[in-house]
Amino acid sequence: MQMFRTVLVLGAAGLVGGMLFIYLGIFNVAADAPHTKPAYWLMETIRERSIGVHARGIAVPSLRNPAQIASGGVDYNEMCTGCHLEPGVEGSEMASAMYPQPPNLAEVQRDNPAETFWIIKHGVKMSGMPAWGLTHDDDRIWAMVAFLQQLPRLTPAQYRILTAREANDR
Repeated sequence: MQMFRTVLVLGAAGLVGGMLFIYLGIFNVAADAPHTKPAYWLMETIRERSIGVHARGIAVPSLRNPAQIASGGVDYNEMCTGCHLEPGVEGSEMASAMYPQPPNLAEVQRDNPAETFWIIKHGVKMSGMPAWGLTHDDDRIWAMVAFLQQLPRLTPAQYRILTAREANDR
């Protein structure tokens, strides 16, 4: 019985402390103020675990169709380069003003295409990453994933050719 009371008191104290933490605005949500290392680790871990768990079971189609890759390139060029950049571009005003910084997808690639699909479709809360699945069907999102599989290998000239090729057809 004593242990139950101790757990109850500690739980109530934790709840009150958490409510005060929130109500007093102690956590700074400003995009120009970096997180503490523990807060950053916690949010990074939560994000990566959530993406991994929610992307499980997504069947990855073939991502090698040149027309699909070109179509995804057009969408990437129009919707993503402001934050995620293109080959040969070092930064943008949009990306440099965001925290956390969006990854430069011309330089890095997520290993799991199902996770990339899930991120594009559902977005990521409090990161600036929109949920494109609200306005784009799965085929169009898979085309962007197919393009992203190729992007880190593209030179700036190849990028311009690939993303402009189909732009005139839309």
